Amino acid sequence: MASIFTRIIEGEIPSYKIAESDCCYAFLDINPLTKGHTLVVPKQEIDYLFDLDNELYAELMLFARKIAPAIEKTVPCERIGMAVLGLEVPHAHIHLIPIRSIADLDFSKPKLKLSESEFNSLAARIRANLD
Repeated sequence: MASIFTRIIEGEIPSYKIAESDCCYAFLDINPLTKGHTLVVPKQEIDYLFDLDNELYAELMLFARKIAPAIEKTVPCERIGMAVLGLEVPHAHIHLIPIRSIADLDFSKPKLKLSESEFNSLAARIRANLD
């Protein structure tokens, strides 16, 4: 059975897409720690980040590196934190999270609740800031 991320990539489940390439896809996390919290995933469904072959691993990191500055231009923050947990969805992914302190990376905190219009606006503003 396809992972939820594969279903998002294939358009079966809607997402607030930020960008995509031939091998990667970025979209807003619908349970964000902070506004702008973005997930970056390979299109190929591989469970564990460190099981990606070297080429796909490098492409995923370079793709994330293109997304991070756009988030930083859009959401007031000190920097973009990056987290790889890999336990909740069996599909490799990177969390890009606008942070002001280390506490902003605490995944046990309650998640933000944003409206559909807030998600759409945020995604559009991040896309507009992509170089």
